[in-house]
Amino acid sequence: MRVSKPFESAADASSGPGSPGASASSAAASSDSPAGAEGLRGRPSPIQAVVSERLYRKIARQLSDLISSGAFTAGQRLPPERELARQLGVSRPSVREALIALEIQGKVEVRVGSGIFVTGPDATPDPTPVQEGEGPFELLRARSLIEGETAAVAAKLATREELVEIKAALEEMRRGLRLEKDNDASDRAFHLAIAAATHNSALVSVVQGLWDQGRGAMFRRMEQHFQTPGLRTANFQDHRAVLSAIQAGDARRARTAMHEHLTRVEKEFTRGWDLLRDLSEKGSRIGKKRRG
Repeated sequence: MRVSKPFESAADASSGPGSPGASASSAAASSDSPAGAEGLRGRPSPIQAVVSERLYRKIARQLSDLISSGAFTAGQRLPPERELARQLGVSRPSVREALIALEIQGKVEVRVGSGIFVTGPDATPDPTPVQEGEGPFELLRARSLIEGETAAVAAKLATREELVEIKAALEEMRRGLRLEKDNDASDRAFHLAIAAATHNSALVSVVQGLWDQGRGAMFRRMEQHFQTPGLRTANFQDHRAVLSAIQAGDARRARTAMHEHLTRVEKEFTRGWDLLRDLSEKGSRIGKKRRG
């Protein structure tokens, strides 16, 4: 089904009639009128709180509305990610995060090897709610900036006991890899042990907060789609390189190793989305030939 310009710019999606921005503007104007003044003296006020909303959630809401209106029907393949980003006037990572959010809500299905399809009305949403904060790609980039520096500082300040803690977490990751178990707990312990070796409790809190926020339903869903045994092995090798640099007291190498680790995770997820994009574009071309 071809839809003529079904999108509005996501940046402008909250400024139309009935939106929080419009409500706040009209309310602000009415606050100077007698009715507005009476509201401030105890009567119900027309002013509504302005709610800040993440971009990927605005995109997800607009796509969800289009699905609900029938612009995209059950079983239909969505347009390629690149085309969605162009029509919405946003970045491709924001579109990816929106699509994962929609999948968790049961609105679309990501089929690795085929593309992204609208689900039917009987689809079951994920019971885990989508986090209200930043998306996983944004959090990975933030972690790279911050944890590169914590690794560099740890290389200079880590005590023998702290090195033992970091190594113990890595050994637990090795056991999990061998037994094909979930390594989240040991992975988290590894990064927090490095942060603790900076002797700065504020950095520990920041690293812990970014880790915990980033390991929400959206990140887990991306792991489910794109995590492979090869990626798990590369992940372990990345951590081993970080520990080696810290043990050697080489701050520059520790920073680089941490940057390379987190950048590679983002690139692996992006590569998975690029595969979906290529398949979706191929499917769109085949569909056009058949209609022609």
